[in-house]
Amino acid sequence: MTQKTIFITGATDGIGLETAKLLAPNGHHLLIHGRNKSKLDKARSELSAMEGSGQIDIWEADFARPENAARLAEDINSAYETIDVLINNAGVYKTATPRTPDNYDLRFAVNLFAPVILTQKILPLIPKTGRVINLSSAAQSPVDIDALKGAAELGDMPAYAQSKLAFTIWTQAMAAAQAKGPLFIAVNPGSLLNTNMVKQGWGGSDKDIGIGAKILVRAALDPAFEGRTGQYFDNDSGNFAPPHPDAANSAITQEIVTAINDTVQPYLS
Repeated sequence: MTQKTIFITGATDGIGLETAKLLAPNGHHLLIHGRNKSKLDKARSELSAMEGSGQIDIWEADFARPENAARLAEDINSAYETIDVLINNAGVYKTATPRTPDNYDLRFAVNLFAPVILTQKILPLIPKTGRVINLSSAAQSPVDIDALKGAAELGDMPAYAQSKLAFTIWTQAMAAAQAKGPLFIAVNPGSLLNTNMVKQGWGGSDKDIGIGAKILVRAALDPAFEGRTGQYFDNDSGNFAPPHPDAANSAITQEIVTAINDTVQPYLS
């Protein structure tokens, strides 16, 4: 297997870390992101100890602030020449502090703005044959543009579900804009897997997080995903499938993508 440089955000626990554990024994150069230094150090130790593991680099950034995602991207651009695969896995559902210091909903900040900023700024490092895998969800609901912009408040589930539909729609837009590559795919890794997010929101689950990790590895490396740019993979059904119907409405998608671009533009210069 050809070794690749693979960047995974939100990889100090849950699906992100499990994905890294599946990739490490094949010698891939892994970039592991998290917001807690001690957890990053622990993840690097675990991954480096696996037989066959390659280089493991750690990167710390709190995605609650858009400027942190921008700064991380600048550091990545300075440190590497190529990122073959970017897996935008970092996400948040339930929190005691749902508003960020910039007065955005934390779900939009972490699940949407941060990966949009990061992806846009490191896109020159990703070859046309590369891939960007964006974490979506089966939970998708119509996007309140005012809430996206921080001008309205939402509950935990509406904010999470709207951020995931917005990210799925943005994935489609990026695929259309980058028609010659890299590949952009939105993935629902599986509903109610036993992640910390599910433990916080629903008290846990008996569904193994490995279900999600395995599909992310496939999305990152499997030749079967070639030619699928802009599409949504639903791991609950095990197939590519249509996302929420709003993703097929050109007027709605244009409004959402414009609102996203307007919000992140100050952090892209």
